[in-house]
Amino acid sequence: MTAKRQSIVPAPFQTYYDAYHFSPATRVGDIIWVSGQVGIGADAKPAEGMRAQAQIAFECLKGVLETAGASLADVVELTTFHTDLRGEMAEFTPVKDAYFPDRYPSWTAVGVTQLALPELCVEIRAVAVAGSGKD
Repeated sequence: MTAKRQSIVPAPFQTYYDAYHFSPATRVGDIIWVSGQVGIGADAKPAEGMRAQAQIAFECLKGVLETAGASLADVVELTTFHTDLRGEMAEFTPVKDAYFPDRYPSWTAVGVTQLALPELCVEIRAVAVAGSGKD
């Protein structure tokens, strides 16, 4: 295990890395901290509604983790930020559960007044320990 800090930048995130100066994830040893992922599609626009945004954000999370050498099964902590926490939780939870059908991570859901773009309704960040999700 190396204690060297590694920036994890999947190819689709390179423009954001260059423009906004943040890593989609940082890995030190087996621990991976994933920056907040949002529901912006390939067209660079927010998807319509909570379910669609959550699905895109979880797919982005999955892709970042794979680039870092991990998987969703390795997620030990999940933090979600919602602009309408109580109003949209019923739509969000089934999407989350599809990505975490077992090996539930610790999860904190936080209500916020704003995200980076006014159309965004959810942001998802995570901490993973590579290899911890294997039996």
